[in-house]
Amino acid sequence: MRHLLTGFEFSQDEYLDIINTAASMKKDPKAYADTLKGKAGALLFEKPSLRTRTTFELALFRLGGHGVYLDEQSGELGVRETIADYARNLSRWTDCLIGRVFLQRTLEELAATGSVPVINALSDLYHPAQAMADYMTVGEHLGSIKGTKLAYLGDGNNVTNSLLVAGSILGVNVTCFCPLGKGPDVQIFNKAAEIARKNGSKLEVLSDPSKISGFDVIYTDTWVSMGDNTPLDSVRKLYMPFQINDEMVEKSGAKIVLHCLPAHRGYEITDSVMDGPKSAVFDEAENRLHIHMALLAKLVG
Repeated sequence: MRHLLTGFEFSQDEYLDIINTAASMKKDPKAYADTLKGKAGALLFEKPSLRTRTTFELALFRLGGHGVYLDEQSGELGVRETIADYARNLSRWTDCLIGRVFLQRTLEELAATGSVPVINALSDLYHPAQAMADYMTVGEHLGSIKGTKLAYLGDGNNVTNSLLVAGSILGVNVTCFCPLGKGPDVQIFNKAAEIARKNGSKLEVLSDPSKISGFDVIYTDTWVSMGDNTPLDSVRKLYMPFQINDEMVEKSGAKIVLHCLPAHRGYEITDSVMDGPKSAVFDEAENRLHIHMALLAKLVG
């Protein structure tokens, strides 16, 4: 039994297999219509979602399975009933647990006490399936993944962490441009950097966005993470130098621009970039569906 909790679980060959399978499913979804026939997945969502919920439900449906959405947005898992009891009950009825949760340790406990695969659909530390869809999109637009240069601008968060993890395994050079004290998780970065060295790539964190030059891809996310009620205008001064605008795109040399969405237009990214010719944002969002299909086929099928 395999889980996807952090993204560190898979080798480069396994990442490429998932991405290539997703590409095949995108091209001919009907060929996989019975892959999960008779199977079901429980979607445990403590946080609201558009793309993640929709694409996981549709992924199960397209593979011949069924998704059961369990709305936990009124409170964290483990309050009304222990996390272990959730896992033990749901493992008797469903074939996988898909969790969009506040805390990584919730997923770790689901995996430790349940008896079916657990898939991280976002936690405070990781967003691994998102990163897989991101690099699938990079491969589609640039023709290759290994050796590409990706710059992330903004707040170091779960998405940043997963870009580093997946990038290190796939041999991508990832540079994070973040304000001082707002970079990615140090332990995750150090572990990923060691893997990157073995795969011939480099990870870096810089605080000066004026150094952005020579990149193939630039990427951003909202400046305030989901669940954080900090007003965007209160952090505008800190993050505005990291905004992806036309000048930043030109200076970077990037061929494509990515954003995991939802976007706060006019803050971390401008309309002219997000709706411009280099934007692959909605291709990236579409690829969430195909990556989720591939993951479910590999872990559950």
